Amino acid sequence: MGAIITLSLLAILVLYLGVFKAPKTLLPVSVLGLFVSGGFCVYLWSSPATPLYSGMVLFDHFSLVFSLLMIGLTILIFILSKGYFDSVGEHLAEYYALMLFSLTGALIVVSFYNLSMLFIGLEIMSVALYILAGIRKSDYASNEASLKYFLMGAFSTGFLLFGIALLYGATGSFGMKEIQDYVINSSGQISPMFYTGIILLIVGLGFKIGAAPFHSWVPDVYDGSPILVTTFMSTVVKVAAIAAFLRLFWFCFEPLQEFWTPVLIVMSILTLFIGNISALMQQSFKRMLTFSSVSHVGYMLFAILSLGGGSANAIFIYVGAYSLATIIAFGALILVKRSHGGELYEAFNGLAKKNPFLSLTVAIAMLSLAGIPLTAGFIGKFMMFSAALSDFHTILLVLAIINACIGIFYYFRVIIAMYFRTTEREAIQLNSNYKLVFGIAAILTLLVGLYPAIISGIV
Repeated sequence: MGAIITLSLLAILVLYLGVFKAPKTLLPVSVLGLFVSGGFCVYLWSSPATPLYSGMVLFDHFSLVFSLLMIGLTILIFILSKGYFDSVGEHLAEYYALMLFSLTGALIVVSFYNLSMLFIGLEIMSVALYILAGIRKSDYASNEASLKYFLMGAFSTGFLLFGIALLYGATGSFGMKEIQDYVINSSGQISPMFYTGIILLIVGLGFKIGAAPFHSWVPDVYDGSPILVTTFMSTVVKVAAIAAFLRLFWFCFEPLQEFWTPVLIVMSILTLFIGNISALMQQSFKRMLTFSSVSHVGYMLFAILSLGGGSANAIFIYVGAYSLATIIAFGALILVKRSHGGELYEAFNGLAKKNPFLSLTVAIAMLSLAGIPLTAGFIGKFMMFSAALSDFHTILLVLAIINACIGIFYYFRVIIAMYFRTTEREAIQLNSNYKLVFGIAAILTLLVGLYPAIISGIV
């Protein structure tokens, strides 16, 4: 709980720093506060995991490891923000504060032990993002992104709340332990109201993670938002939502797999094909990344389809690898767009000749996203495919391999543009912040790919 309180107070402090016109202190204070909140998570690691505050939250290893991951990703995103927010808006403190409030909600989402806390966490996380998506008030694309995100977010919340209400009607409680006891002790006499609640929860959470056919908001919202805000949404927010999805179904609904597994199989297949085929057709690098983020949700759903002792570790490795590569990709897009004013693949032509370090890290990110061996992305995909195969989802595995091959094609377009196409261009200037983030993310990607045992079994 110390991490959540620290982040809440940190966000308020950042707002006060903005009021007193101290913009140079915003980044170091925010990063320092994030390290302190991470320290609280490390401190709780060896403590016994017991539900707190009348069973509202549970800080077990699952919630702590995902909290640490999200805090670490936010630190990397904040380091990239130096000089970026200055160029896209006047209210610098608000950017940091809103991201910190959203991160606070994300930590609640992965630590919930009561469905009311799941709802509260999702709303805290989302409301800040509605503002961040449209914070460029003079940009029509940003305004459209904010409005679409708000409307679709409110729509999905309705499904989520209706599902929670039906579960309460069937069990008489919002607590996960009581819901679990109801499922175990029902002797097969589950109320139809309970089954309907599960379906509505799948729909509501499907919107939050951007799974097809509930993904329609993702391309326009990600494309219209400022690039660094899109980076936060496609990494931290997606990690929180998929972790909450896994936590809920693993703890409460595992005995009812025969009911909800067909629904998630169809959702996973649709997500893979719609995401990959749409990404394949894009000419914009940013829009390709937005559709590829949809396709990755299809692979993440494998961990829920194959619930077991290794599901949490598999999803942790997968989302960690995906998030590190995504931060590199979007960070490179910021630099390329600032230098050449474009988001198309052609903007990366000949990048390797003038910026070998930048090109190398982007290539590592693309290889990881494509699931090529010796990268963390390969380990993540391997664990997801192994989970699907162990539960005899053979057809799903074959379709996933086909989609992985499609992904290789559009990810390699970036590598080909950087290394095998030439154009007259000036070298892009990388400040020390970008070099630090790219270096850390690339090293971690290769380290996990080469030595996956260092984080296996951590959850």
